[in-house]
Amino acid sequence: MQVSFATEPAPGRPNEDFVGAGADWAVVLDGATAPAGVDSGCVHDVRWLVHRLGAELGRLLLLEPAVALADLLERAIALVRAAHGSSCDLENPDSPSSTVTLLRASEKAVDYLVLCDSPLVVEVGGAVRVVLDGRASRLPERTISGVSAARNRPGGFWVASTDPRAAHEALHGSFDRAAVGRVALLSDGASRFVERFHLGTWSDLLDLLEKAGPGELIRRVRAAESVDPGRGKIHDDATAVLIGLSEGGMSG
Repeated sequence: MQVSFATEPAPGRPNEDFVGAGADWAVVLDGATAPAGVDSGCVHDVRWLVHRLGAELGRLLLLEPAVALADLLERAIALVRAAHGSSCDLENPDSPSSTVTLLRASEKAVDYLVLCDSPLVVEVGGAVRVVLDGRASRLPERTISGVSAARNRPGGFWVASTDPRAAHEALHGSFDRAAVGRVALLSDGASRFVERFHLGTWSDLLDLLEKAGPGELIRRVRAAESVDPGRGKIHDDATAVLIGLSEGGMSG
């Protein structure tokens, strides 16, 4: 398995994304920046959450390669919950949270897990498929209170925070390894290339990652943000991972 990645914070802010990789796995976390004035009930910030969770996931992926990804994520969330301490309100729905996108390759299968809106783009049998948990984008009410009420609730959306049950609400499955070529794991700051700015298709995104590298993808997103900021958050943390799984790795 051949892996390349780049991660870059939004200008002027600390990076609340996390990326990690091993010989047969990779993970991307995208921490949710809390709106101004929202009380998280927690003494820790989002970076603490994503770094803790990413470290626990990496450790579990290394030590327990046969355990299902949803079970590993459940255990990782439980471990981070225990690390909060008594000063944090673990029932507060606005507690620091993160998306999770995981991939693990074995000799015969490629397992994946996607929790919330950081997509996985995979080339299977020559066709490009996108795995994206879009429940957060389909909420009937987008106010701060409406999003808070829907977070980690049935009928709403799920993220990695203080509730280990969220792990089993993720999209997960497997592909035949022999059929899988290139794979990309993206935070939504990088997937803007397709989803917000329409700079190309998902297939174009894979080609760009392979030919020019993840850093170039982020550079093009930053350039588009400067020209056409649009509505909502102008800049976002951006992380892109490219994995080659076909025989011989990536051709670029």
